[in-house]
Amino acid sequence: MKLISACLCGINCKYNGGNNMNPYYWALLRQGGFIPICPEQLGGLPTPRTASEVVGGTGEDVINGNAQVFTRDGQDLTNSFLKGAQETLRIAIQTGIDGAILQSRSPSCGHGKIYDGSFTGNLIDGNGVTVALLKKNDIKIWNDQDYLREKGVCISIESS
Repeated sequence: MKLISACLCGINCKYNGGNNMNPYYWALLRQGGFIPICPEQLGGLPTPRTASEVVGGTGEDVINGNAQVFTRDGQDLTNSFLKGAQETLRIAIQTGIDGAILQSRSPSCGHGKIYDGSFTGNLIDGNGVTVALLKKNDIKIWNDQDYLREKGVCISIESS
């Protein structure tokens, strides 16, 4: 059993009220063995909500008290992100999951790369808050793109 970012399965939980629907992940969810989660909602944040980024470091730094999560307009959401990460870890432990497939670049779910806190679209090496906590607890993480590559899945997107 694996956790999966709910937005990847078509659940409208992104900050803007939308989702990152991927037909492959929707099919996996329908087959069973996956638990959709949104750490930001688990932390008590509404949908939609103002975009936020880790400022002053990475998710690991937030966990260690050396960075924070802010909205573009300066609201500190650090406690909500920490609560969401802790709730996600609780679900992972209680259900005995063997990994998590999470949305790339997110301040919660990003794995390997996250936005740099400048709200300019720049990426830095690092993990989101939830990923940092899951990794600290030895839970295997894939971002959405790496999991597709590992499984040899090619999904083409047609533009009109």
